[in-house]
Amino acid sequence: MKCKVTLDTVSKREENGLISCRINLLRPHMTSHDLPRPQKNGDSRTLLRMRELVEASGVPKSTILHYVNEGILPQPVKTSVNMAYYDPVCIERIKFVKTMQTRHRLPLTKIKQLLTLRDQGQDVTLRTELVQTIFGETAGDLIGVDLFCETTGLTPRQVRDLLGANLLLPLNPDAFDQEDISLGTMYAGALNRGLTVEDFTFYPKLGKKIVDEEMALRRRLTHHLPEEADAEQTLRLVQAARATRSYIIDRLFQKRVAAAASLKDDGLLS
Repeated sequence: MKCKVTLDTVSKREENGLISCRINLLRPHMTSHDLPRPQKNGDSRTLLRMRELVEASGVPKSTILHYVNEGILPQPVKTSVNMAYYDPVCIERIKFVKTMQTRHRLPLTKIKQLLTLRDQGQDVTLRTELVQTIFGETAGDLIGVDLFCETTGLTPRQVRDLLGANLLLPLNPDAFDQEDISLGTMYAGALNRGLTVEDFTFYPKLGKKIVDEEMALRRRLTHHLPEEADAEQTLRLVQAARATRSYIIDRLFQKRVAAAASLKDDGLLS
């Protein structure tokens, strides 16, 4: 006589921070999906299976596992080799990550820092405002290299050259936003008119010098401040730096043109 053995009940108790399981036999035709779900200690909320978390968050399983490995999401409760349950808080955390990535183009490392501070009970409102000011908001979805080439008219080799020269600076590797697309389209037109990538390389060189000076100034003004005051002062400095860059460069250009007798005037060069 053959008998099919399946799980009947699983009871759990906590010993020294570890969960021990007592497995009892058996009711025919029962699977692990029929077992009572585990709950967080002291919390009545029912944990979620992966399928349910995927449906609720709108991101694929691979992304969820990546977030867990990166420490963005808490580790699941494992009840067997192939069964894990996730804290419902993961839904809100995933939505926060998606908002920071898609709306503000924030790298995952910076998002993790914000989540860590929030987990420590700190108010991240000011830091979030700082992030929004620095990274701004983006319109539309990020696109990959192939679609970027199709949209801008650049060839894959031109894109590689522009990336190598720091003339294209996507915030996420191989993912381009609307600002990248606008500048890429401009580069494509310039290259088609006979300019080269090398003709533009003074921009990142001089830009780096400006950013280095701005960072040194910020450091001098904020190194003695606590975190919250540092964030508030940095927010003001970022706003001032952005306005000053645009104003100074545009006015220098305008004054040079205004002082020239014609477009052929050598005075335009100095």
